[in-house]
Formats: sequence, structure tokens, C-alpha cells
Amino acid sequence: MRYQVTHLTRYGYGDPVSLCHSVAHLKPRETPYQRCAMANLRINPWPSVVREHRDFFGNRVSYFSIQQSHLQLEITASAEIEVWAPPLPEPTATQPWEKARVQSLPLSAAEGTSARLFALPSPAAALNPLATDYARASFSPERPLLEAALDLVSRIHRDFDYDPTSTTVATPLAEVLAQRRGVCQDFAHLAIAALRGLGLAARYVSGYLETLPPPGQPKLRGADASHAWLAIYCPEARETGGWVDLDPTNDCPISDQYITTAIGRDYQDVTPVRGVFYGGGEHSLEVSVDVDRIASG
Repeated sequence: MRYQVTHLTRYGYGDPVSLCHSVAHLKPRETPYQRCAMANLRINPWPSVVREHRDFFGNRVSYFSIQQSHLQLEITASAEIEVWAPPLPEPTATQPWEKARVQSLPLSAAEGTSARLFALPSPAAALNPLATDYARASFSPERPLLEAALDLVSRIHRDFDYDPTSTTVATPLAEVLAQRRGVCQDFAHLAIAALRGLGLAARYVSGYLETLPPPGQPKLRGADASHAWLAIYCPEARETGGWVDLDPTNDCPISDQYITTAIGRDYQDVTPVRGVFYGGGEHSLEVSVDVDRIASG
């Protein structure tokens, strides 16, 4: 499946901003089942400095600095991506989950060594005894790893309400557990913390999900949004580098409707745009995303 993605971020300031430094994770990464044909950023006002680098996780990171007074900052990220549905190992044929814990992985395996990083706690997905206990209902002794992980994802989907007004990017996991509601970011963090509490490796994935309007209805421009899910390390998933991506918000493995932008330990590693600015006073933020399917041929 081929897509055109346009992600617009607009900041408005009450007072002039004299200087800002920003980093952005807005250019999709290459994966075994995703190819990025084109990606660019349009920034207004035009920055004095623009650079791009790969971070520790292999994500494309854009840095820019605006060194002139401005009352508005507009960042438009455009990309063309081709996506294939990644293969899914037979869940019941995956090894018992206890064997997939990082302390059980051979040190000589490159994938296993890389996975160890994602079994450690991180700021937004810290180990939480309640999250670990929540996972244990899915991870009974000797249960196949992927079967258990899919069950955990289904339970989060069933037990937690999707409520865009209930949390912010700073809401702690403990509060999400207590109120049993949140958004895709919260559900990904919950699953990651739960899996890490069992000694398993899980990472945060940011990107986009193609949404389709009801039959006969036009697609609303700007109505799509950034999305987040998780990936669990599964040794049987050899064709995808040992990782299986799962979406607790929609209770499913990812398909060719999912576009991956960046991976990290949690949201803080892959924030779409962050930075510092001088001046500005009160400010507003608008974000709109369009994910459009490109007809083949």
C-alpha cells in the first residue's frame, strides 16, 4: 500500500519569540516492511540552521534553529511511503514466554543483545507492580509468548476506555491504571511497562494509521492523527528482525495501514516536535494529519 502523509504543526505565540531550537521525529524510517520514497520538512519562518541525523535507535531526527523574531511557527512534514503487511508468527507456535525473557536470551545473538535495552525501565514506562500484576493474568506458566501478548493487548482494549480528554503527554502510568482510560500513547506505555515487569523486551512505536470514513462519506481533511503502539521482542519473528508490532488501542497486530515514524523506549524518545524558545508568552498549538492512499498504477 502506498500513502501520502502530510503532518502540519502550528504554534502561535502571544509575544514575539526571538530564538528557538527544535528537534523533530517526523520523517518515517525504513523497516523490513516499509519503504520511504520521499520525506521533507517545510518550516516557516525559514530556519537559520537545519540538520538531520540518525539517533541511537536509527530514527531520522531533524534539528532546526530559528534565529529571527516570529509570532508563529509552522512545520509541514510530507512523505510518500510504501507499506506491506508484516508476517505474523503463529501465536501458539512461539516459545514459552519465560524463554523469551532477556535473561534467557543468548548473549551471542545480536538481536537478543539489542532487545536487552528495551527490557529496561524508562521515564514514561517505568516498572509498576500494578502493571506487572495486570500482565500476569495473560502470562500463565509456559504459555506461548505471542499468544500471551495478544491476550494482554485484547484485555487492555477491553478494560480501558479510549478518552482523548482524560490524559496528557505528562500523565503518569499510575493515573492511567487508576482511572482505566486514556489514549493510544497511554495504552502503549501500559503494555510496555507490563511486559518489562515480566522481564520481556518491548519498545514504543510512533507513526500513523490510515482511517477510512463511513461508506458514502467524504474523508475529512486533517482528521487523521499521530498514532502509537508497541512492539514485543519475539525470537520467532525472524522476517521482521525479531519484533512483532501490536496495537492495544485497536486490539490487533499492525497491518499495511500502519506507517512507522520512529521507535524508542517510550514517547519521550520519539516526540514529534520538541524544543526550547525564548519569549513567546502564552502559546497555542494546532496539529493536523492527513494520510491519503495513493492509487497504484
